[in-house]
Amino acid sequence: MNNHEIDYELHGDDMQFVEVELDPEETVIAEAGGLMMMDEDIQMETIFGDGSDNSGDGLMGKLFGAGKRVLSGESLFMTTFTNTGRGKKHVSFASPYPGKIMAMDLSEMNGKIICQKEAFLAAAKGVSVGVEFQKKLGTGFFGGEGFIMQKVEGDGIAFVHAGGTIHKKDLEPGQTLRVDTGCLVAMTGDVHYDVEFVGGIRTALFGGEGVFFATLRGPGSVWVQSLPFSRLASRVFAAAPQGEGEQKGEGSIANNLFHNFFGGDRR
Repeated sequence: MNNHEIDYELHGDDMQFVEVELDPEETVIAEAGGLMMMDEDIQMETIFGDGSDNSGDGLMGKLFGAGKRVLSGESLFMTTFTNTGRGKKHVSFASPYPGKIMAMDLSEMNGKIICQKEAFLAAAKGVSVGVEFQKKLGTGFFGGEGFIMQKVEGDGIAFVHAGGTIHKKDLEPGQTLRVDTGCLVAMTGDVHYDVEFVGGIRTALFGGEGVFFATLRGPGSVWVQSLPFSRLASRVFAAAPQGEGEQKGEGSIANNLFHNFFGGDRR
């Protein structure tokens, strides 16, 4: 697929950002809003679609690519960053919430990974970011991340972010791993993915772990996260005062934290 060959460096531990080094005329694509900083002579351009080199597809092809991104919960647009100078230049991208950034070489993963919505951060130009439709309706309705997941294809480097700590599990053929649906970050394209009922009414209603979990069957690799953003948001929301005129204290601090995270109107 002739993706651009980019160099990079990850900075930080729990709140990471990735610094990409671009040679002259090299380009990196990123989600809107992911930029942290960049050197001079880096030219930004907003594009339709998934960022792949589909200049020969015409207007309808670009619109179709943009439509696929909307289905996966992303913006119609992506941003390209091109080094128009003579020497090496740098551009950096940051995660939208605390967690880790993974650099994935798609050429070592049969050219494809499947990840949760909004996990994609940036990639070398030529990498395609589309949608992956699950074959079973139960997977879509109860999969925790929706019926549609992101599909990242190409032979270059792609950067994926997730919450908390990321752990990789390599599954042997036939080996099964059960994961909380929200903790699933990404998997290689050869992993079989399904959703199962936890079993037992009391476990489902009072177990505190949800009603469904993801069943992943090898061969292939799976990445899981220790702190899904949805779990973090629910805990912050639960700690925030819900009524009028609560006393200031721990609840007030949680309320301020909630509004700072999600942009609510402070009272």
